[in-house]
Amino acid sequence: MKLKLASALMWLLHLLPFRVMQWIAIPLGSLLFFVVKSRRKVGLTNLRLCFPEWTEAQRRRVLCQHFIDMSSTILGYSILLYGSKNRLRKLIRIEGFEHYLAKEDQPVIMLVPHFLGLDFGGIGFSLDRCGSTMYAEQRGVFHEISLKIRSRFNEPILIKRTDGIRPIVRALKSKLPFYYLPDQDMGPQQSIFSPFFGIPTATLPMLGKLAEMTHAAVVPVISTIAKGHIVSRYYPAWENFPSGDLLADTTRMNQFIEDIAREHPSQYYWLHRRFKTRPEGEASVY
Repeated sequence: MKLKLASALMWLLHLLPFRVMQWIAIPLGSLLFFVVKSRRKVGLTNLRLCFPEWTEAQRRRVLCQHFIDMSSTILGYSILLYGSKNRLRKLIRIEGFEHYLAKEDQPVIMLVPHFLGLDFGGIGFSLDRCGSTMYAEQRGVFHEISLKIRSRFNEPILIKRTDGIRPIVRALKSKLPFYYLPDQDMGPQQSIFSPFFGIPTATLPMLGKLAEMTHAAVVPVISTIAKGHIVSRYYPAWENFPSGDLLADTTRMNQFIEDIAREHPSQYYWLHRRFKTRPEGEASVY
């Protein structure tokens, strides 16, 4: 019943232009900024750690805009679920796709950090090509809706996080590109500490491992929100990667994410407790 109600609501929402959704997101996101206190606290803590040179007022403005941008993407998921291919092509503007095409004849890892438009970028790719990605189980109807969205076009391979690395390696070795979301704190067991905004940050060293195991090229993809549309930008494939040094490779990845987050500070996902796992002896920052 909840899924049917949510689907019906999203069908109604998808009739609106995305620019109208962005207007609706301004009061909605501003309200969420004040109401969702726990996530606001996490976001402000992250911004204090990453941008100590900013004033508190600057951090609050950026985080409020983050809630607004996030609200517009949540409303926009209705278009991902019900929009036609023609509408999606107009909504998701792909730039730099020649960088992917230059490596298409070999395994490709599409490096997709947690910027708010990442699901739009994934759909933009899947309109014409098959790929693979990993997902985590989530609670509630959003999990089912998310899987429906990701499965709409060209039968992508959706790999559960609990299935481990082997299905990813198989997909890459069969030259099925892997849409990889790398930047979450997954705990200390499999992580190494690599600097992110100058802070030792628990990070999975999987990018370098996968590239080495499968001889894959790494092509970063960043999807951001603009006025009335989403920009999904492909960057040149990384040269001299992997280097054979997992820490150096992981640090390179974190530095790239940091650089893009500085360009689009309201669109990086600050509500995740990215610095939850601390080196032994360090107190929690949250």
